[in-house]
Parts: sequence; C-alpha cells; structure tokens
Amino acid sequence: MKERFDVPDLIADIGGTHARLALVDRGCQMRVSQTFVCADFNGLSDVIHEFLKTAGNIHPKRAAMAVATPVSGDQINFVNREWSFSRKALQKDLGLEKLIIMNDFKALALSLPLLEEKDRRKIGGGSAVSNEPIALIGPGTGLGMSSLVRSQEGWMALESEGGHATFAPVDERERSVCRILEKEFGHVSLERLLSGPGLVNIYAAISTLENLVPCPLAPSDITRQALKGTCRHCLDTLHFFCGALGAAAGNLALILDAKGGVYIGGGMVPRFVDFFEQSEFRHRFENKGRFSNYLSAIPTYVITAANPALPGLASALGR
Repeated sequence: MKERFDVPDLIADIGGTHARLALVDRGCQMRVSQTFVCADFNGLSDVIHEFLKTAGNIHPKRAAMAVATPVSGDQINFVNREWSFSRKALQKDLGLEKLIIMNDFKALALSLPLLEEKDRRKIGGGSAVSNEPIALIGPGTGLGMSSLVRSQEGWMALESEGGHATFAPVDERERSVCRILEKEFGHVSLERLLSGPGLVNIYAAISTLENLVPCPLAPSDITRQALKGTCRHCLDTLHFFCGALGAAAGNLALILDAKGGVYIGGGMVPRFVDFFEQSEFRHRFENKGRFSNYLSAIPTYVITAANPALPGLASALGR
C-alpha cells in the first residue's frame, strides 16, 4: 500500500486575473505548478481539471484553495469575476477527502513567516519585532488585506475585506479626485483607487481635472508610460497611487499595532518596485501626526517572490 504522501496535494491561488495551481509533496516541495488566465475558462472547476490533465491525470485527495473573494457558507461568489461554485459540489467533482477554501490574502498572510530575505524588498527604515502582529495589504485586480497574530498554536491569519473601506483623502488634490469618483461610484472605497482598475480611475480623474479626455489605457499602459516618462498624467497617476497606498498601509499598521511589519502583496507593486521605493509611499506611511515616530519604527516590505501564497496553502494542509 502506498503511503498517504505518495499522492500529492493540490493547492491553488485563484485571483481575479490569474489562477496559480500546484501539486505538492511532503515537505511542501512542489512537484509541478502552472499559471492560467482566468478569462480563458468558464469557472474554477474547468481550470482545475485542465491543470490536473496537463499534470498527468493526477487525482489528489486533499486540496487547499485561496480565492479572491469573501469566504462564507457553501456557495462562493467571486467579486471581480463572474464565477461561483459550491464547496460541496467542487469537493465531490474532484473526488477530494478534504477541501480547504480561504480568502486569497489569508493564504498569503500564512506564507509571510516562510519568506526568505530574497523573497522581499524592504522599503524605508524600521525593524520588525518578533511575535508582534504583521499586516498585509496588496493591490491587484482588487485590494486585499489580512494580518497575522501570534497565538499559543502559532501564527493565526485573519481574513479581511478592508479593501472596501472608505478612501480617506488627505489634501485638496485627493479630495478633487474623490469627488469625481463619487459621481461615478457613490461610495469610493480604497479598492476604487488602489487596484488595477483603480489606477485607471485615478488616471481618468486626473485627466478630467485638467479638462482633458482620458485615453483608453489599461493599467499596464499607465504604468509603462509612467516609468518611461512619456506621459505626465500617467506619471502623476502612479505617484498618486503610491502615496495613497502609503497612507492606507499606515492606517492598517495603526489599527493592527503591526510592529512585526507591513507587507505589500498583490500583482502590481513588484512590477515597479524601484519606482515605488523612491515614491511618496514611505513618507505617507509615516505621516500620521503625533504617531509619525511610532510608524517610522515599523518596517515595510514588498513581496517579490513568485507565487507567494502557495506555501501558505501547503502549510494549511499540515504539510
């Protein structure tokens, strides 16, 4: 009879844009991994079956999956993609004995203690305090947040939908952008600015403030032109984005007393981390009046590892 660990476990990080799947052996060693574009599939089950077929028709018995949406009850509905699924139906469909479903940023938070120095880039000063809370915020297709707190059993990750908290402008320019977005969306959440679509919203609002018709640019177009210096409005947009992210990250650090550090995840910031390091991010992170010195002692990091949530998912299965 084969040992249990001869059959690899399935782990999957399902974002709004990409689905990252892997099979892991004992010791969390990845046997095979692959990334898919979500838009190419009708739903989560289709992606998983395609991956397992390309991996050699493996039939795992256990799986842990991270999804970019709130997790509650049997039915899971994605926020930034028209996908939904039933936990029970998916488990039956895949023939799994165990299925763990969690928010994608909870999975990423579980990975933070497993990161090596090469997997992160420190932005600014400060030093992490052992066993103190750790905060996580990350712009991508949406804006995710989570945190780690220490318990008697070890690190415990908390799920959060903080990306939908209200954006708080701090100067007249941010207030002007916010007023424009209020006309379109009503409630202006952090995610309306601090995400890929948020980058487009900022660009459009800044163009409107200068009585210009915004060009139909994708987030990657805005970032590319900003970094090349070929579009002043794109450059203004990226500076605005980095500053607003710094303010939001500083707020999160205060709320959580995150002396263990604040991590920037998601798919956006690692693509322009050199620009980010020179931006207003760290200044805005610390710029909290009487608590500026408090925040200056807290380190901030950009996660640069590829597929960083997968080790957290493997750890959730007890690998």
